[in-house]
Amino acid sequence: MALNERLEKLGQVLAERERDLSSDMDRAFGYAHKLHDRLASALDVFHAQVMEDAPQLALTLSEVEVDEKHLHSVQFQLERGRHRAVFIVKSRGEVTFVGPFRAGKTEGPCRSFSFSSADEIEKALEDFVVAFVDQAATP
Repeated sequence: MALNERLEKLGQVLAERERDLSSDMDRAFGYAHKLHDRLASALDVFHAQVMEDAPQLALTLSEVEVDEKHLHSVQFQLERGRHRAVFIVKSRGEVTFVGPFRAGKTEGPCRSFSFSSADEIEKALEDFVVAFVDQAATP
């Protein structure tokens, strides 16, 4: 029973700590969903061009979820085969693009931007995704 009691107490302490960050996490999720929707729309256009004649070029966009490495961040991934690109949105108001890279290899490179840099993020997103698709579609 001691384990239950200790985890109950720890759960209370951690929940209290995280409660103070809930609005920042809500903002991160909101920004990530906005970025995800922007990318999903662009991928619809890409898939309309390739699916009939080259379905092997199809890309997969994951759902937005809590980041695998950073507790106070959220992420989603773009994939084709072993090729990966990770989009991380941090609760402190920052977006990081990781990749492109191959699964099982070193992640990187990384580029980070403040939420307030909307024009810079849009341009970087364009360059990043085009580079990813080009790399992922190269035999």
